[in-house]
Amino acid sequence: MNRKQLMIGLIISSFFGGVIALGGYKLFEKDRPSVIQLPSNNNVQFSNYLNDSSYVVPEGLNFVYAAELVTPRVVHIKSTVPASARGNSAQSPFDDMLKDFFGDPRQYQQNAPEQHGSGSGVIISEDGYIVTNNHVVAGANELEVTLHDNRTYKATLVGTDPNTDIAVIKIDEKGLPFVNYGNSDKVRVGQWVLAVGNPFDLTSTVTAGIVSAKGRNIGILRERYGIESFIQTDAAVNPGNSGGALVNLRGELIGINSAIASPTGSYTGYSFAVPVSLVKKVVDDLIEYGLVQRAVLGIEIMNVTDPRIEEEIDDLKGAYVNNVYENSAAEEAGLKKGDVITEINSMAVTNVAELQDLVARNRPGDKIKVTYHRNGKFETTSAKLKNIDNDIKIVKKDDSYAIEGASLRNATEDELKSYDVESGVVIEDIDNGKWKDAGIKDGFLITSINNRPVKDVNELRNIFRNITGDGILIKGKYPDGKEAYYGMGR
Repeated sequence: MNRKQLMIGLIISSFFGGVIALGGYKLFEKDRPSVIQLPSNNNVQFSNYLNDSSYVVPEGLNFVYAAELVTPRVVHIKSTVPASARGNSAQSPFDDMLKDFFGDPRQYQQNAPEQHGSGSGVIISEDGYIVTNNHVVAGANELEVTLHDNRTYKATLVGTDPNTDIAVIKIDEKGLPFVNYGNSDKVRVGQWVLAVGNPFDLTSTVTAGIVSAKGRNIGILRERYGIESFIQTDAAVNPGNSGGALVNLRGELIGINSAIASPTGSYTGYSFAVPVSLVKKVVDDLIEYGLVQRAVLGIEIMNVTDPRIEEEIDDLKGAYVNNVYENSAAEEAGLKKGDVITEINSMAVTNVAELQDLVARNRPGDKIKVTYHRNGKFETTSAKLKNIDNDIKIVKKDDSYAIEGASLRNATEDELKSYDVESGVVIEDIDNGKWKDAGIKDGFLITSINNRPVKDVNELRNIFRNITGDGILIKGKYPDGKEAYYGMGR
């Protein structure tokens, strides 16, 4: 066989070998997985690969962008609370909440001269304003803030609002990175969110989850005018996360993490954040006035599903008006008992929590549009909101307060040293009235009311406005150091 014949034979053999191989492949093809061969080039990447760090909004499911953006804008807050401000019993409505939701963080240091706590905060301006929870800073005489880059600062308290569990503190610094506000009204159940904070002192921790529910009332705010319309998520939140950021995947602030529901004190699947729509209003008020300008309709409301409602209600979502207070904004707007409020300013109201949230975003004197259901028809009216004193005046932060035949003022630094206390309010110029009837004399320094510490006049005013019981227990000292307790009716 010459070379030419050999080459022809090899070609024919190769051809028939290929036909046999192809036939065998087709025979067994049904039992093999599909295989896609990708071109070999550098454009094939994982779906979360950051090809260009300068992009503005990531596409698809991507946590890295928001995490890197927000983490430097969330701070670690350490608080020092003197034992005299806490006492041996609960000093704040949030003490019970902390036990119910976080366990008792102070049980191991009951006899300590001072107690320490920690939480988180969110930088909201380049000049050092920080939003956090009221229960993170309540009763503290010293606040220390640690930034993401480990710089530390002493912080001053700008103002607190127990009704929403929001507080504002400030550090003396410029050029800080800050978080932009998002729109919590546009948050949808099922969307991805990140929680950023400092759980268990593990600084700069980021967790992810989805929005589980909105407008959630969980019964932890014991204040008379407490507002609960929480965003519920399943992002892991633990002790130390309080006051931290809840953000969307664009890194925009949509809530302040405040609580968890847990039988153990640690995360078990449910966390709750104050929506930023309410946070922003409270923060603006605290910075501008030192106090929250609380607007109310002046009604007693119930969920339409409440079994105490005797009359039959159509298949509606909303808030049932159980009572309309005299001379209130609601009465002047024509609302009546039995009405079901379904919208505020064209935004749906499905329960009491949402109604409280939508009204609380306004200030006294603001007008809102109220849509309600009555006698089978939907009607709309305009209501000019009032404050809890039933007028439209702006309440400003003050160092003095006159109530029930007595004048009260903040104690001076010299007086605090003389009385050997950290803070308090001095009562003087007592005239005929409840204070005199209780036996209180001029010069008495109030340190707590109903076991809640009184730091200054504004805190005392807020306590009085939110007292729900019939009696008031007043604790304090006289200049000679004698400690005294007094009971007084509301």
